[in-house]
Amino acid sequence: MADGEPIQLHLRRPGPAPSVAKSGSAQGAPQTVAFNRQELSAILNVYGRMVAAGEWRDYAMDFDRETATFSVYRRASEVPLYRIEKTPKLARKQGAYAVITAAGLILKRGHELTRVLAIFDKRSMDVVR
Repeated sequence: MADGEPIQLHLRRPGPAPSVAKSGSAQGAPQTVAFNRQELSAILNVYGRMVAAGEWRDYAMDFDRETATFSVYRRASEVPLYRIEKTPKLARKQGAYAVITAAGLILKRGHELTRVLAIFDKRSMDVVR
């Protein structure tokens, strides 16, 4: 090897390459449920208003095979005040979207996320008064 000559490394994993199922692929159902861009935008819009009002301070997102969850917290060390869940299995029945309290009470469930999130508009009006 001469000075100034680039060193080339070829790294290879032993065994076959791992296969990854993509959502909507021919291999079956999607691996995880997630919020799309419009849904996340609507949720973050409500979150921003509630943070500005001093009601919420932190959030977390969880994605698994059956649900996508956006949890909101008053403080980072507490249990979530509310969970906004998307459950596609319930889309034809009760509606895919729900707002659930820390105690597990379903405040609102529906087919349209904007209508489900409207419950926070009413609550913020009560807080302001």
